[in-house]
Amino acid sequence: MSVQRFVRRSRVEAGASELFAWHGRPGAFERLTPPWEPVEVVHRMGTIRDGDRTVLAMRAGPFRIRWVAEHRDFQEGCRFRDVQLRGPFRRWEHTHEMIPDGPQASFLEDRIEFELPLSPVSDWAAGAIVRRKLDRMFTYRHEVTQGDLSVHVRLGRRRPMNVLVTGSSGLIGSSLCPFLTTGGHQVTRLARGSTEIPSGIDAVVHLAGESISGRWSREKKARILESRREGTRRLCEAIGRLDPPPSVLVCASAVGFYGNRGDEILTEDSPGGAGFLPDVCSAWESACDPARERGIRVVHLRTGIVLSGSGGALAKMLPPFRLGLGGPLGTGEQFMSWIAIDDLVGVILFALVNDSLAGPVNAVAPQAATNAAFTRTLGRVLGRPAFLPIPPFALRLAFGEGADEMLLAGQRVVPERLRAAGYEWRYPELDQALRHVLGVTPST
Repeated sequence: MSVQRFVRRSRVEAGASELFAWHGRPGAFERLTPPWEPVEVVHRMGTIRDGDRTVLAMRAGPFRIRWVAEHRDFQEGCRFRDVQLRGPFRRWEHTHEMIPDGPQASFLEDRIEFELPLSPVSDWAAGAIVRRKLDRMFTYRHEVTQGDLSVHVRLGRRRPMNVLVTGSSGLIGSSLCPFLTTGGHQVTRLARGSTEIPSGIDAVVHLAGESISGRWSREKKARILESRREGTRRLCEAIGRLDPPPSVLVCASAVGFYGNRGDEILTEDSPGGAGFLPDVCSAWESACDPARERGIRVVHLRTGIVLSGSGGALAKMLPPFRLGLGGPLGTGEQFMSWIAIDDLVGVILFALVNDSLAGPVNAVAPQAATNAAFTRTLGRVLGRPAFLPIPPFALRLAFGEGADEMLLAGQRVVPERLRAAGYEWRYPELDQALRHVLGVTPST
């Protein structure tokens, strides 16, 4: 039997005790799991103390693998270890160590010792594959840990909040909730259709709404509008009845508010456009009036395309791009305003704690990209050609009128209010953002 070792060490701008506490809070595993790894938590017993266990379900091709890990060697503020009791390896031990580097910084060191099944026969080929997967995974994990703690150190010095989140299982909510809980905040998830708001809520993040993807039938458009207008109004009336009410509501909106505006530079002060999506966004934002009338600070996040490896527009683009069949939509001249998922959850927390922000806030990266530039960058990151354009008639055939507003329209949006308020982007460049969410380093 041959024991193999993997070590990754990174410096973190947070004290060792703070780094350790982050790992012990609910949501740490979810934040650390790369979006390309098909892993889910089946059962969790305890946290990371000795004897606590986590049961995971993993997929390897058509097979579903159960992985049971037990936590050992718990030393408060210093280290803990995961030992595989059942899973794909003959042996697996993962030691997480937090080493002080002065009072406000530390080193995070992950040490893994593993033995492969059928070792030593499998060591030569499979060992190299496992090490490459570990390198890719821990590059991602350490980047998330460093980035999240940096945000929480800057913004999380205030008292912890109890945040009510709607749409918590969606693309944004499933990243936001563990991001908040690892920062020491409490999250209360509001079930779909519920208006029973518990007391003791400090802040609300409203993300729920009918998906705009797919072909727009008359019924689909009605659901898109009503889910936002009526759902938001009912929520705002419900939180307005609380005594005391929450201090802030961060409500999702979209850059679709501006309509198709070519290369015009759009700030939060720009007027709305014409079309179905601008009408939806306008009604969505107006539906928050009951909260405003109650004295609640309301922030409308006009969000661009959210870059995530877990779903959304980017996930739909990946299959053809990986086959070398990607390319610009129509002429490719339309601007795409985008934001990395880790920046979006950071913006939401920034809006929750920053009392100077109210009204519309453009939740986008500093630089929009034309569709042609976006597709070239995605192709380069994936190492694939991206020059096959999709003509407008094909998009209209597939998506109906939604093609003109979702895919062929452009908005060159700038985040003027975030910049003025001092938000620091983790991923201001498109290439950098795509490499992070897809787990692609320049050398891969």
